[in-house]
Amino acid sequence: MRLKLGIDTGGTYTDAVLFDDERGVVGSAKALTTKHDLSIGIREAIQAVLPRVLPEIGLVSVSTTLATNAIVEGQGRSVCLLLIGYDPELLGELASGKVVPHERMVSIRGGHDGTGVETAPLDVEGAREAILEQAPHVDAFAVSGYFGVRNPGHELTVRQLVRELTGKPVTCGHELTTRLNAPRRALTTALNARLIPLLQELVITVREALVDQGIEAPLMVVKGDGSLIDAEMAMERPVETILSGPAASVVGAHHHADVEEAFVIDMGGTTTDVISMRNGRPALDPDGARIGDLRIMVEAIAAHTVGLGGDSEIHLDSAGDLCAGPRRAIPLCLLAEQYPGVLSTLQDQVDRYLEDSRDSKRWNPGYFILRERQLVDGQGSLGSIQRQIWEALEDGPIPLAELLDNVEHPSLYKDGVRQLIEAGLVVTSAFTPTDAVHVLGRFDRWSVTAARLGAVPWATRFGISPEEFCERVIRQVEVQMGRVLVASALSEEAESTPMTCDGVGRFFIDRALHADTGGIFSVALAMQRPLVAIGAPVGNYLPPVAKRLNTRLFIPEHAEVRNALGAVVGGIVQNVRVLIQPLVAGSAYKVHLPSEVRRFGQLEDAVECAQDVARKKAEELAHRAGASEVKVQVKRKDQILRDRGGSEEEIYLGTEVVATAVGRPRMRAETAPSRGSTRS
Repeated sequence: MRLKLGIDTGGTYTDAVLFDDERGVVGSAKALTTKHDLSIGIREAIQAVLPRVLPEIGLVSVSTTLATNAIVEGQGRSVCLLLIGYDPELLGELASGKVVPHERMVSIRGGHDGTGVETAPLDVEGAREAILEQAPHVDAFAVSGYFGVRNPGHELTVRQLVRELTGKPVTCGHELTTRLNAPRRALTTALNARLIPLLQELVITVREALVDQGIEAPLMVVKGDGSLIDAEMAMERPVETILSGPAASVVGAHHHADVEEAFVIDMGGTTTDVISMRNGRPALDPDGARIGDLRIMVEAIAAHTVGLGGDSEIHLDSAGDLCAGPRRAIPLCLLAEQYPGVLSTLQDQVDRYLEDSRDSKRWNPGYFILRERQLVDGQGSLGSIQRQIWEALEDGPIPLAELLDNVEHPSLYKDGVRQLIEAGLVVTSAFTPTDAVHVLGRFDRWSVTAARLGAVPWATRFGISPEEFCERVIRQVEVQMGRVLVASALSEEAESTPMTCDGVGRFFIDRALHADTGGIFSVALAMQRPLVAIGAPVGNYLPPVAKRLNTRLFIPEHAEVRNALGAVVGGIVQNVRVLIQPLVAGSAYKVHLPSEVRRFGQLEDAVECAQDVARKKAEELAHRAGASEVKVQVKRKDQILRDRGGSEEEIYLGTEVVATAVGRPRMRAETAPSRGSTRS
């Protein structure tokens, strides 16, 4: 018997699943994600899920938030972007220096037009000088030619120069997409180059963890469209793993679920993702992946992601109303488990608050700060105040009030804390929904005492019991979750959201979600599509939400680790697109192939060439991606403009040929030296 090992690295937990095609899930485990060193959480999850006698592992697959988080947090290695034939005014977001600093963007003479004809010869010497000048300062290169998807010749020449002169990783725009939009293609290419070293480190880390456990099996990574790709190929094209986690959640949610059309809700500790599932597959965003305010030109799921989870910080919004998120905080119950000394500090804070609640703003009970990651470049990269805060946290978490009480300018230090949090170096610990369910007895993994102490100041402020306050927190999370679901449904059906609705629309939506029977109007919503909920916290929050939306709810078995399951039950899919364009008066046709441009006198000859090359290229990519027994389907779509005036005249605009190769991932060979071995 050969098993599959699925791993999912989320913002809060790293999950592992052992899966057998016939028996299903045979083991699962969770470990806290260690953001300063992902390998720690991954190793703990792997060790926890494996039995003492190591079974034969035929495949390992990982879904990861690494690419997504790196983009959101502005991380990545230094990259030089070589732009061939670009007008600087077209660069949009790139010109702002958000992705690539201005000094690392180099314009090179060359480029093509929309038919693939060279508009200017490539300045090879200029490219050589730029590469040699930039090489000492960067870890990777990105090459994007103007209309490089119509003719990749200049990109290929520059790529070869980079390899010969530097030996560093290099990405070409035409390798990632065949779609037009020069600025977004350059952005996507630059992001891919920045992510290559990061994903290489992750893959190496996972492989080392597997070797330590005696596992020798093919390693796959989940792409943003839910399909799988071999780790070697993923390291070349890491941008394709954006939204890998939410994509795996849909695949895992659909596995053995008797539903084809649904909204999948993946609720974790940090975020909630809502994805529309159609025909058992995640709906893809036709405009490419959206991460924050960036639109990236890779196929990925259409996910509605919000900062709402079990570990969302509870606070008051600008109107003084209770709110969960969007910022994540370490639950007080977990903090006290990891740092036992916190419990007495928290007790002292609560006692002082109860003695004089007027002191609450100064003492801010139940609010701690601690280090989240290690500094990469040393403390010299921090300002003086940030450095003092960082050093104060060397021995563990401290109350924010304690820090601010001992400095001359509290506002400057408060701003320093904010900057460290935004940089991902420091994290807060505060009261969260996870604490609330501990107080209510619905979850008891960590310190119930710390959770209750955290609830007391809040309950005192509202004049209710700690239990009543915690029930209020749960209801607030349910309402916010309902808003997210309604927003996703409205966005899909009417291209609208509650935020863009008028005041009357928002009033009715909120009244329905609160199940408010008071007032003149009683409002009810009925969602026609069912919900499939996965993630550890969903059992605490989704049943009431489904009831208020009058729809069915499915919480599948092993819901808490369905992302890791989705990492191993998916298949391999590779698409190749080839465009055919007519030349003057339809007397000839130009075929834009992945590595060259060809001309044909007859359309059918051009189509035959396009289909043959696309089929072979798709099959080759599928095998490179780790597939076995590949099947290829080729579709042809002619673009015809018909005269609306009533005549039968037709104008041929072009043809797109799409080859789709599908296959199951290759499993480890039958002969396995680790079979029956005992782990140390």
